[in-house]
Amino acid sequence: MGAPGNPAFQKRVLRMALELLERAHGPVLEDFPDDEPEGTAAEVPLACPVSFATSVDALDGRSELLNAFRAEAAGLRDWYEGAVQLRGRTTADSTGLAPEAVIDFVAAFAQGEEPLNPVPSVPVGMALKMATEDLKAYYNESVTAQPGRATDVVGLEEWFWTETAAARVLNEVRKHCLTREGALFEQLGHTWLVPRRQLPRFGE
Repeated sequence: MGAPGNPAFQKRVLRMALELLERAHGPVLEDFPDDEPEGTAAEVPLACPVSFATSVDALDGRSELLNAFRAEAAGLRDWYEGAVQLRGRTTADSTGLAPEAVIDFVAAFAQGEEPLNPVPSVPVGMALKMATEDLKAYYNESVTAQPGRATDVVGLEEWFWTETAAARVLNEVRKHCLTREGALFEQLGHTWLVPRRQLPRFGE
């Protein structure tokens, strides 16, 4: 839906979604044609509570990246549990998997592996999309539980895509999906995993 305070963009999204109900046949799955507007940056900068000896941009090689990713995600677990307890709910549960299982599943794709589908009710590509959405929700809920942290969508996106190892892992998953056959993996590689406006951060 984009950043708060942009009713024009939000109305466009809602209208397009409602128009899909007029289709005579389904299921219907379409990608919204435009990126959401960037909105206004947060006044309070976000910071990951996990510290590394080097910047995530300096991580050398896939093995080092995945080790940093697992350590980073593990370091967020207490914040995540606190957020769930405070809100009484979580949005990081579309797969029904524990965070550790989501992390393992995503990491396997980042390594170029073909893991077993942990959500057999849907195709493996859709399970991957759900897992990556759970992963991003896990990160966002974790960081917003920290006192004094900004919670606007623009600040959260900037923090996630510039300061976390998870963002670079998702880019590795994206590149792997582009090597796979099938429309679902093509969508994952081109639009679903990494927003188009974030690709220049990875030199693409």
